[in-house]
Amino acid sequence: MKSKRAAEGDAFAEFSIAVLRLAGHLQAEGDTLARPAGQTSARWQVLAAADHAPMSVADTARALGLARQGVQRVADLLEGEGLIAYRDNPAHQRAKLMELTEAGRVTLSDIQGRQAKWADRHGGEFGEQRLREATGVIAEVLASLSGKQQA
Repeated sequence: MKSKRAAEGDAFAEFSIAVLRLAGHLQAEGDTLARPAGQTSARWQVLAAADHAPMSVADTARALGLARQGVQRVADLLEGEGLIAYRDNPAHQRAKLMELTEAGRVTLSDIQGRQAKWADRHGGEFGEQRLREATGVIAEVLASLSGKQQA
């Protein structure tokens, strides 16, 4: 026997499915944008995190909502290619900090140049206000599901 949801429950289920479908499309688009630089969406995310601030693999995984082991695998590959370097972490002896190398900066800049054109094109289709409102709703749902209060 099927349970009947409230109208709000139906709307949330439809929203959830749409967000999951969007995530798949964004992952594929990210791979397309990163491919000319010899990278993937996952590698691009780790490069961008390392550029944002010196972070450990665990900090990066938390910030991206990913498994630490997966981020560690990607970070080690990027280090092997000379795109990031590990350096000592004054706050933790074993958890090294990732930082971009010069080659990593060049690679990230290459990807970001393509992403800026892509984002401008798609952003123009929907408008800044609508996108900021949608982003706000998604941020609220994420905060609710993770048990955190919205700032």
